[in-house]
Amino acid sequence: MNKQKTLNGSFSLFGKGLHTGLSLTVTFNPAPENYGYKIQRIDLPGEPIIDAVAENVTETTRGTVLTKGEARVSTVEHALAALFALGIDNCLMQVNGPEFPILDGSAKFYVENIERIGLKEQNAEKDIFVIKSKIEIKDENTGNSIIILPDENFSLNVLVHYDSGVLYNQYATLEDMESFKDEIASSRTFVFVRELEGLLNLGLIKGGDLDNAIVIYEREMPQDKFDQLTDLLGVPHMDAKKLGYLNHKPLVWNNEPARHKLLDIIGDLALIGKPLQGRIIATCPGHTINNKFARAMRKVIREHQIQAPIYDPNREPVMDIKRIKELLPHRNPMLLVDKVTEIGSNYIVGTKNVTMNEPYFNGHFPEEPVMPGVLLIEAMSQCGALFVMNMLDDPKKYSTYFIKIEKVIFHKKVVPGDTLVFKIEQPVPMRHSLAVMKGYVFVGEKLVAEAQFTGQIIKNKE
Repeated sequence: MNKQKTLNGSFSLFGKGLHTGLSLTVTFNPAPENYGYKIQRIDLPGEPIIDAVAENVTETTRGTVLTKGEARVSTVEHALAALFALGIDNCLMQVNGPEFPILDGSAKFYVENIERIGLKEQNAEKDIFVIKSKIEIKDENTGNSIIILPDENFSLNVLVHYDSGVLYNQYATLEDMESFKDEIASSRTFVFVRELEGLLNLGLIKGGDLDNAIVIYEREMPQDKFDQLTDLLGVPHMDAKKLGYLNHKPLVWNNEPARHKLLDIIGDLALIGKPLQGRIIATCPGHTINNKFARAMRKVIREHQIQAPIYDPNREPVMDIKRIKELLPHRNPMLLVDKVTEIGSNYIVGTKNVTMNEPYFNGHFPEEPVMPGVLLIEAMSQCGALFVMNMLDDPKKYSTYFIKIEKVIFHKKVVPGDTLVFKIEQPVPMRHSLAVMKGYVFVGEKLVAEAQFTGQIIKNKE
């Protein structure tokens, strides 16, 4: 399993704000395990901190705006995309104004500085949310949609469409986050000339220019009006008959706008608060639909706080029954773990196939066979004992015994034909021969039982 990561040190970036035109500094700092992303307004009294989560997004007009009380920060998506794509889980960002500097309109400089400062691996495991069924958010009025499907990794497909002779249909893909630096990070934000007047009237893009955005001129307008807009942008007059891209720097890729939309999605999905395993298919995405999707995903995650491990019966076990019998003294009919499919630094996953031949079904109950709850707890403890005994140099010299069982909940009965999947976590390291464990039992995707228990490892008498 992957471990959480933070920055190996701090770095700062300087520049003007796209919407405010202010001179701004943002500093990225390491943060402890399970901290997530947080943004601190160091220019405000009390230096308030905003949790970078989807529910705190209050505006999506021309960027993502996070708000907590009187504190707000905009244009955060490019920085968040860089953090998320490069695998950083925990970071405190400090900014001295109401938005992040726009820089060149991409995530390029964030990525370069993250790579320069380096990453630090932490002890906690990454909490990756695995997509196991299709989830879709669609805006019926605009046709914009985002779908996520099960997949082996996190990947994205983006399709954009505009009523424009210069920018019509484009698509972009990212199959592996390791390609973000080379394939996506340098893609810049873009705007149509026809949108500029309205944005300026809204008090936005005061810091916009031809160095920090792709400006697309695709509908001819009178020369005098075109001159007025170029004056507002602070750039020389141009020929109003010549359509196309107005940038000082040429396009990095022919589909740079689509790639930037993909970048924006990654930044907005960083507000989910967990890495995802699944394939995103986005049609005409924007910050509004991105945020709706991120909020929906956070709701799904809350409903599945305890997610069943992926069980592949074709996968070679990491412990077969022979190894299990070497580590545990239990034998038929009390050996209740058939195999172990996964072991991490603080968890273990095991399985048991429940058949009608289990001896306890004769009396529990003859007409309605149900696996006794006490045996579910026993099975969890055996799986936990396998985790502990596997770490010992000579496990045959030791045995594990219950000393405490608490917080037991049975959610659903277990019957013949069920395949039990156990996930046992060790939230704290073992001390004084005591192992505290949290156990879960699943049938398919459904949690059927859970318990917290403490076991003691005792050396057997000679």
